[in-house]
Amino acid sequence: MITKKTKFGIAAPHIFPDGKIDTKFIDYFVSMVEGLGYHSLWTQERVIGKPNAIHPTSFLAYLAGKTSKVKLGVSVLVLPRHNAVHLAKLMADIDCLSSGRLILGVGLGNNASELPAYGVDSVKRVSRFIEQVKIIKALWTEEEVTYNSQFHQLNGAMINPKPIQSPHPPIWFGANADKAIQRAVTLADGWMGAGSSALDDFPRKLKLLKETLASENRDPATFPISKRLYLAIDDNESRALSRLRDWFGYYYGNADNANKAAIWGSKNKIKELLHQWSELGTDEFLLNPVFDLEKHAEKLAEITELN
Repeated sequence: MITKKTKFGIAAPHIFPDGKIDTKFIDYFVSMVEGLGYHSLWTQERVIGKPNAIHPTSFLAYLAGKTSKVKLGVSVLVLPRHNAVHLAKLMADIDCLSSGRLILGVGLGNNASELPAYGVDSVKRVSRFIEQVKIIKALWTEEEVTYNSQFHQLNGAMINPKPIQSPHPPIWFGANADKAIQRAVTLADGWMGAGSSALDDFPRKLKLLKETLASENRDPATFPISKRLYLAIDDNESRALSRLRDWFGYYYGNADNANKAAIWGSKNKIKELLHQWSELGTDEFLLNPVFDLEKHAEKLAEITELN
């Protein structure tokens, strides 16, 4: 049985392969999932490429006005693409507009070669990433920020209004590499396993994360461990996998990755898999169906016993 302390979020509809942004469906869906008792709603970043997707900074501001209870998260913004000062301001505003419900997920990104498209040098991107996190936290919590380094020069910089959450909105890292997971423990407020990563490696990553929390003397009770799970509920497993492969091909350009990164099958099978990872120590799941979103939200609410 899934432990009662486990929390469940769900992906909000922000990707529209048919090309039409259906705001009526977005409004209906987010209202429905709040009523079903989901803990959080999530989006993700896609800027350049084929997928027809709303950017998280726009979408989270929209969701802030359409919801009243659920946490609102992004997993993840590829931080080196962004200006830290500008992002700190945007996210502070979203935290205010949502009455303190923001979870900011950030990551280093898998492809340094894309950064010149954003006017960013890919050299020393890890150092830049670490500075960005520190600057965002400082701008959220300090009246004035002075910071001079290779990447940033701030002299008495300030943003207002400050976020509502104290000391600041939680920053979760999306990280796959071992060093990045260890970095999350030292710098972040939580960790989310990427949805595109191979599931058979997830238990090892959980073990590494817990070992690092212990070595850094961080209280696991204050550091949420989470996982995005792409999934499909269907007794016809071949049909479920085929539809997942279609979506992975569209969004990631790699249909085969669905076989390694997603789960599919009957409600009982999905429930058992969630139970296994809950027992391993996963505090929260981001459930991410990619088709028949309304039906999946209802079935997943039954599986996870939200009500």
